[in-house]
Amino acid sequence: MDIRSSAAAQAYAATRPATAPKPTPDGQAANGFTALASDFAATLQHGEATAKAAMVGGADPHALVQALAQTELAVETAVTVRDRVVEAYQEILRMPV
Repeated sequence: MDIRSSAAAQAYAATRPATAPKPTPDGQAANGFTALASDFAATLQHGEATAKAAMVGGADPHALVQALAQTELAVETAVTVRDRVVEAYQEILRMPV
C-alpha cells in the first residue's frame, strides 16, 4: 500500500468542516460584523458633519434633525445589541458545568 502525503493532504482538505468560513473571491472571509461597525461609524460621522455644518449655517434645520434622528437610532440599536450580548454572556455563566 502506497501512502503519499499529498493524497493525505487532499483528503484532509476535502473534509473541511461545514462550520469553516467559505472564502470570498478576493481571498478574505466575509465578515458581517465589520460591515455593521463601519456603517455605524459612518452614520455617526455623518451626524457630526451635519451638526457642524448647521452650526456655521451650511445645513438646513431639516437635514440636521434627520441626521440626529438617524444617529440616535443607531446608538439605541448598538446599546440594545450590547445589552443582549451581556445578557447572553451572563446566562452562559449561570449554566452548570
